Parts: sequence; structure tokens; C-alpha cells
Amino acid sequence: MMRMMIVRRVLGFGMLLCLVTAPAFASLKMGDSAPEFTLQASLGGKVFDFDLAQALKSGPVVLYFYPAAFTKGCTIEAHDFADAMDQYKSLGATVIGVSHDNIDTLNKFSVSECRSKFPVAADTDLKVAANYDAILKANPKYADRTSYVIAQDGKIVYAYESLDPDKHVANTLAALKALEGK
Repeated sequence: MMRMMIVRRVLGFGMLLCLVTAPAFASLKMGDSAPEFTLQASLGGKVFDFDLAQALKSGPVVLYFYPAAFTKGCTIEAHDFADAMDQYKSLGATVIGVSHDNIDTLNKFSVSECRSKFPVAADTDLKVAANYDAILKANPKYADRTSYVIAQDGKIVYAYESLDPDKHVANTLAALKALEGK
């Protein structure tokens, strides 16, 4: 009996671990209209209003949600996006990161971790994250790590969800290159 309980717990933990670490596709799909939004954002510690509709007039937008500024995975991801900004610019794309953090925190994060290369926006009530199905199911006080590529026509052309920050930049760049090739 005791052995059976231990086996169940181990299996249950293993299944939970797989669910938490396995990448999944975001709920909004290719061809869906991207929900419009305007959020207070920071670029290089300077506050402005980021408007998705305005940004799309200049080209595609890479919209990525992340759980919290200054956490390990989110710092890695911000560094990766900052390092790739020349590639995004060469593809005509705007990058915007979104989290539940307040604008004071994001002012610091935008300078130190985003290296003043792209803006991050404050979605303190997570309404925008909810509209994009980017709420962390394990802890709904945070956004899930989810990346979207939105074409100039406002349609989603790529969506990717994974708490592992490693593939978000490579995947969104590939999606932009595919979009450019159309």
C-alpha cells in the first residue's frame, strides 16, 4: 500500500513537471485578429504610451509576454531580445515586452536588462495578457511567457508559449523571415 502511494506521487509529480516544462502553443492562432491595446511603456527609462495600432503602421510587431521583471528567465529573455534587435530592425519589426510590473520597475528593467534597445509595457491588471490568452495558469497573478508575431494587417502570424526563454527570439525571427518571404 505504501509503495503504491509513493509510485502515484512520483508519477503525479512527473506528469506535473511535464506539463509545466513542455512548450505549448498559445491559444490565439494564426489568422486571428490581434486584440488592440495601448499601455504605458518604458524605453531606456523614458515613459510613453505604446499603441499597437500605431506600431503596426511601421511594420510587424513582436509582442512577448513575460512573468516578472528581474527574474532569472525574464532577464535571460530580455538580454536575448536586446542582442537580436538589429535583426528585428532589419526585418522592419517592432518588439514590445509586456508584464504585470508597474512602470517604475519597468523604467529600471528597460535600461538594465533590455539595454535601452526595446520597450517594455506595464499591464498591471493583466487585461491585455488575458486578451491574448497569456496568463500563467499555475499562478494567474503573472503573465505566461508567450510570444506573438503580428503582421501589419493586425493578424497573428505566429504564436509560441513556453516558460523556457531560450527559443522565443529564434522562433519569432524565423516567423518574421517567413512573413517577409510571402
